[in-house]
Amino acid sequence: MRPTIRDVAKKLNLSITTVSRALDGYDDVAESTRQLVIETARKLGYTPNRAARQLRRQKAETIGFILPAGAQHFAEPFFTEFIAGLGNELASRNYDLLVSAVASENDEREMYKRWANGGKVDGFILNRLRLKDWRVKFLTKQHLPFATLDYSGEGRYPCIRVDGGEGFMELVGHVHKNGFRKFAFIGGPENLVNQAERLDWFQRALQFHRLVLNEKLITTADLTSAGGFQLAIELLSLPDPPDAILCVNDETAFGVLHAAHRQGLEIGKQIAVAGFDGVQDAKHSEPPLTTLDIPVFDIARQLVDMLLKTIAGETVTSPVMIKPNLLIRPSTGG
Repeated sequence: MRPTIRDVAKKLNLSITTVSRALDGYDDVAESTRQLVIETARKLGYTPNRAARQLRRQKAETIGFILPAGAQHFAEPFFTEFIAGLGNELASRNYDLLVSAVASENDEREMYKRWANGGKVDGFILNRLRLKDWRVKFLTKQHLPFATLDYSGEGRYPCIRVDGGEGFMELVGHVHKNGFRKFAFIGGPENLVNQAERLDWFQRALQFHRLVLNEKLITTADLTSAGGFQLAIELLSLPDPPDAILCVNDETAFGVLHAAHRQGLEIGKQIAVAGFDGVQDAKHSEPPLTTLDIPVFDIARQLVDMLLKTIAGETVTSPVMIKPNLLIRPSTGG
């Protein structure tokens, strides 16, 4: 017969209420008692009824993550690592992760409304923030907790921000030192925070190193390898093409590498290519990709910690600033 909470209480000579509150994490139970209850339950093979616990606590014990409209569903290495980090941290906190993808912004809006109004989740994790992001406004109005990677420019909420100014200066300096002179930048959609910030860091870095900024060599794609490939083909077909292409993310840079191969260029000697994010696949591209690395997996875990503290009513220090680390690989020569 499956063990019950009564068996745990009887074994420890405690009330069922005390055992229940210990397993539910209430702070009116001494930590030593809580640990004893957890260990005894484990030995007896007792697993709390999750649905009953959620009903008692009036919580879904689930965090939501909806891939932003325009994301290539689960194919992008960035999202693979980000979702893995979310799931890893939530599992250690006895929370579930509800993930979905949408095809359009209208679908995205409807899904946020459905999850929020249906009580499916206790909060949301957001990334790929837009400037003046409607998701931030909606969740704030709904009084639903959330934590974000990047900051939309409005309001106060738990977030992690990337400070890549120094990283871009180091990257541009490294590429320039290896003999490359004509820099191009392939960005993403203009309404994204990471596009605005990374383009600004690129421009400031060129100015810092006293390099000529050719506005015609600044382009935008859609954060995909296909978009990066198409823009790179166009750039490399110009009468005076760039010999260095820096990209808003690694996925775009993978497309640039493919385009450079297609054009018969020797990457690292005739052209330099670099990305941003530091996804694991960047180590295994051909050649391995120089990138400004941010700890995507750990950032996701930290966002979960910030969100769960917010849900519990704890004070959260925000924003948390992250500086990328330049990983120099053969795609930029040297």
